[in-house]
Amino acid sequence: LSSVPLQILFYVNGIYYIFYFLATLAMIVYKGEVFSYPDDFLAPDLALLFIMAILEVLRLYLGSKGNLTEEEAPLGLSLVITVGSVILSVYFLVWQTYVLKADVIINAVLLFTYGLESVLKVVAIAAFVS
Repeated sequence: LSSVPLQILFYVNGIYYIFYFLATLAMIVYKGEVFSYPDDFLAPDLALLFIMAILEVLRLYLGSKGNLTEEEAPLGLSLVITVGSVILSVYFLVWQTYVLKADVIINAVLLFTYGLESVLKVVAIAAFVS
């Protein structure tokens, strides 16, 4: 009953998140050098990025484990953690101190993969329950 498309999406999303993390980190450094980035906002933006990375590792691990073992609990917990990741992604998309066009593009792709992954998680959980 494991979902192959969901497992593939976990793998792709893991690779994409590495790119996302490095690109966002580089853009925060760039913004700090080029723009007058307020010191009060630099540290929280970096902290939120690292919190998001921790959530992402946990989310992908639980989702992959739940899918492969066909258990609803880890997959459901991964779905709950996805909500936190979506909120942080929206923060970097909308509420960050400076939002560049590159921020918009990489966050839009990330939010799209979160949405697709969430739909596949719900389908997989429904298949495991029935």
